[in-house]
Amino acid sequence: MPHLTLSALLSALLVLSVTAVSGQKAKPNIILLYADDLGYTDLSCQGSDYYRTPNIDRLAKEGMTFTNAYAAAANCAPSRASLMTGLYTPRHGVFTVGNSNRGKAAHRRLIPISNKIELTRKLPTMAQVLKGAGYRTAVAGKWHLSDDPTAYGFDTNFGGLTWGAPKSYFSPYRNPKLKDGPRGEHLPARLATDLCNWIRSTQKKKDGPFFVYFPFYSVHTPIQARADLTAKYAGKSGTHHRNAKYAAMIEAMDLAVGRILDLLDELELAKDTLVVFTSDNGPHGAVSNAKPLRGSKGMFYEGGIREPFLVRWPGRIRAASRLDTAIHQVDLLPTFAAVAGTEAPELQDGLDLSPLFRGDSLPDRPLFWHFPAYLQGYGKDLGSPFQHFRTTPCGVVRQGSWKLIEYFEDGTLELYNLQQDSSEKNNLAEKETKRREQLHDLLRSWRKTTKAPVPTEKNPKFQSN
Repeated sequence: MPHLTLSALLSALLVLSVTAVSGQKAKPNIILLYADDLGYTDLSCQGSDYYRTPNIDRLAKEGMTFTNAYAAAANCAPSRASLMTGLYTPRHGVFTVGNSNRGKAAHRRLIPISNKIELTRKLPTMAQVLKGAGYRTAVAGKWHLSDDPTAYGFDTNFGGLTWGAPKSYFSPYRNPKLKDGPRGEHLPARLATDLCNWIRSTQKKKDGPFFVYFPFYSVHTPIQARADLTAKYAGKSGTHHRNAKYAAMIEAMDLAVGRILDLLDELELAKDTLVVFTSDNGPHGAVSNAKPLRGSKGMFYEGGIREPFLVRWPGRIRAASRLDTAIHQVDLLPTFAAVAGTEAPELQDGLDLSPLFRGDSLPDRPLFWHFPAYLQGYGKDLGSPFQHFRTTPCGVVRQGSWKLIEYFEDGTLELYNLQQDSSEKNNLAEKETKRREQLHDLLRSWRKTTKAPVPTEKNPKFQSN
């Protein structure tokens, strides 16, 4: 037996004592379940009386529900870029999906700021941070930030590439990053199978802790549901929801979540695993809604950016707990770094949420959004005030229960007290002038700090009629 120095022996005993006291691994496994286009009320645990999500509901029953949790943007790519980097959109330049001038030129008053389609490799991602801390890393599903997630810290990739939506939810998938399964195999089930097999392999090899990022393609269009699940909802409707195929898409995703949770139980890993479930933006307005919240995907009203956010870590997070602290998805990278016992990148816009898991509080802080682009719309009936757009270039700040929206085309300001008016029906900008100016000053100061580009150039193709 090799001789141990006194310092080495003491260090070893310290590690053992910490492990014994906690009853858990020093570094927990981390699983991030990230739905696509799932609205705030698109789960039964979030209030839907139509959609059935018993497995996702289990996370709420066994963990913590955040009732004021936000995505970083109102559509897919910018939310994902901010999620991966822990940075607000001006820091990485991914503001929208594709071009920033979406919609007819004749309807745009301003020339929008150009958009970065691919996430720069200069910014560290949560996968790279965790990999540097000794984690094995895997991604399965919608990457949407480049053609190769393995260049951003993932050891293994199942089906992730630039696509914002699958060519088919049924095999053959025609996805060059995913082998086809048996004809008719459904994509959420397939991705869950691949991840479950990967987790099993890490445990057999005793490769240390793992980080799984499961960004579902579900429930983004095309709405291609299993017939057996669709039949369960046929002829039924809820208070706000009634699309049977969309309900079946949600249930298929829920079943995939259930397989992951069941595997953790089977391998006796539940107590050693932090699981987070959330979504990238609000629901597609043509197939679902976030009522009573105003708006849907593509809008910066609550229905477009407030998301389900469930966190489970048995023994560390009190079961069936609820918290109304306002949080933002840029908070996840520093949170994961903290629980993994490593340092987050020096430049971070988020906060470590783990004190909230213990019942502590966070410093009071504002939350920000920046969208210097245009996004074509579905119509006013879905919550947008614009005839042709879901949103026009804007900036948003929330502090406490107050939320301010500034539209860059004409300087219009909207002010809402979310505690009293979560549906954003009553614009108080002209009544609460002191509050309006405080928030407006805060928003402008933040833009200066982050060097957020604001479109000011007039569009010569704009037609006022």
